[in-house]
Amino acid sequence: MSKEKQFVEKVTAMEEDFAQWYTDVVKEAELVDYGLVRGTMIIRPYGFAIWENIRDALDQKIKETGHSNVAFPIFIPESLLQKEKDHVEGFAPEVAWVTHGGDEELAERLAVRPTSEVLFCDYYSKNIHSYRDLPKLYNQWGNVVRWEKTTRPFLRSSEFHWQEGHTAHATAEEAKEETDRMLEVYAELTEDYLAIPVIKGRKTESEKFAGAEYTITIECMMHDGKALQAGTSHYFGTGFAEAFDITYLDKAGKSQFVHQTSWGVSTRIMGALIMVHGDNRGLVVPPRIAPTQAMIVPIAQHKEGVLDKAYELKDRLAKVARVDIDASDKMPGWKFNECEMKGYPVRVEIGPKDIEKNQAVLVRRDTLEKEFVSLDEIEERLPALLEEIQQNLFNKALEHRNSKTTVVKSLEEMEKALEENPGFMKAMWCGDEACEEKVKEEFSVTSRCIPFEQEKLDNKCFCCGKEADQMVYWARAY
Repeated sequence: MSKEKQFVEKVTAMEEDFAQWYTDVVKEAELVDYGLVRGTMIIRPYGFAIWENIRDALDQKIKETGHSNVAFPIFIPESLLQKEKDHVEGFAPEVAWVTHGGDEELAERLAVRPTSEVLFCDYYSKNIHSYRDLPKLYNQWGNVVRWEKTTRPFLRSSEFHWQEGHTAHATAEEAKEETDRMLEVYAELTEDYLAIPVIKGRKTESEKFAGAEYTITIECMMHDGKALQAGTSHYFGTGFAEAFDITYLDKAGKSQFVHQTSWGVSTRIMGALIMVHGDNRGLVVPPRIAPTQAMIVPIAQHKEGVLDKAYELKDRLAKVARVDIDASDKMPGWKFNECEMKGYPVRVEIGPKDIEKNQAVLVRRDTLEKEFVSLDEIEERLPALLEEIQQNLFNKALEHRNSKTTVVKSLEEMEKALEENPGFMKAMWCGDEACEEKVKEEFSVTSRCIPFEQEKLDNKCFCCGKEADQMVYWARAY
């Protein structure tokens, strides 16, 4: 058996076992290794480079909307975490606790932060006094710990990287505008950079963030027909402000509670990237977030002039794209497999015959199509091709999502959709949580969101038959 064939066979076909395919791709594309503690992961250089590009794009957008980055401690005193009742109840099962410092037992347990609302609230209560102190527009990049029962790299891990925005405003109107604004930022990031189409909407009461008045979300469809929540934005109203006594004097000198928001995106979005665009050859990385947009592979590099020409080409293309070269002594077939496994958007092949013809071969990762391009035109062609690939990946993902979306008007139709074409199911809902719970128990399906763009599919709830005026997206989800 050839080394090339062996390399490809390390990835299980997604049609055979999607969960194993995902695990194989994460490992073989050298994105992560497993940490020593259950549910933790070591993000390897290539995986972290992709995350950095996502992070940097998002960080720029966050700063453009007027936010400042800050860093808060990782430890939360138990008494502080207990201050907001709904919030602590929502997170209690996932909190990791520190009970000892060195050899000494602590007088009070410390939570390893699962999220930082209470830390920001405590800070705001001491640093907000007047309307002139508002708004407070803060964002934090860091890691958090949630003791998950079942784990999978990126999708659900005991420790993960993310950003969490925490803002305080004088009025409900300003805070709600902020909540909407940041969801739009997440939608733009996901669609424009990750080439993943999103559905924007509001979470139901039972699915909202613990302690929020409401939560809005972006939902994505994975290749296997499961949904993934890619980012959320929460409006808190004055709930946290009342619990932590965060008040300010308005222009009339009257004491008022602030209105707050929080919002976050995590490394879980890397899981979406893998499961939306990946195929049986490995990763497919959209050009705008690819650490290497084009990998040059010299053919017959032992022959005179080939490597020199390849490095010359690298210097030229580096001015228009993120380019690397594989000048190792591996066989070309192995290099091709590695390029496909890691999902580089374009592979650039150049060998003795190409040099004679003053050309290079551009191979697209998304379609595997080859294109022969004159070396005189390659600096213009490569950036244009990268944009074509970016758009094609989005179009393919949108087409897939549309094909995996079914209108259902009864529980029987939902059951049929889950058997024949699992994916998003659009259905009218009466708003009763009992219907939501029934669907969850019978089908392991959850409400994903009440979309902002509503459709009148029927006038009856698909579950109980009562009058219904809101359409909801339902799906099995990660």
